[in-house]
Amino acid sequence: MTDTRAEVRVRLLRTDDDRTGFQSGDIELDRFFRRYAGQNQFRHHIGTTYVAVLGGAIAGFATVSMAELATEKLTRKLRRRLPAYPLPALRLARLAVDQRWQGLGTGRLLLRSVLELALEMRDRVGCTGVLVDAKANAVGFYGSLGFEAIDLASGGLGDRPSPEVMFLPIGTIAAAGRR
Repeated sequence: MTDTRAEVRVRLLRTDDDRTGFQSGDIELDRFFRRYAGQNQFRHHIGTTYVAVLGGAIAGFATVSMAELATEKLTRKLRRRLPAYPLPALRLARLAVDQRWQGLGTGRLLLRSVLELALEMRDRVGCTGVLVDAKANAVGFYGSLGFEAIDLASGGLGDRPSPEVMFLPIGTIAAAGRR
């Protein structure tokens, strides 16, 4: 097993990217990427997709959008020193890696790019952290990186329930970047 991180580059999805052969093993994520990622980015402007590319083939993708986070949904520890009104956050809506590239660090590379984007947003427009709608089988992955589960069941990010909504504060992201 070789480490492909040095060969993979992350960039914005382009209109001419071929998404038809992408297979992560999750039919919902694959369907979203093939059918809706482009529409959401280029037509509706409601989400932006970043792709990990290896020699022209798409190895993985991460879709992000803006989110608003109510402080009362956060744990006391996370809520500390934050104002009591809705806060800007970056939402990692979807992340998937093609089966051919799973286990080689592609997902972590995409996530690192999302966290770097959150830091950039913090400095440009304000961002308190990253929210992720974690599927049940990804909760451990995000938890191992410092994301904490929060309760948004009463109307936080929209009307569709998520298996687990998790949050990583911008201070934690910044501290990890300094290591």
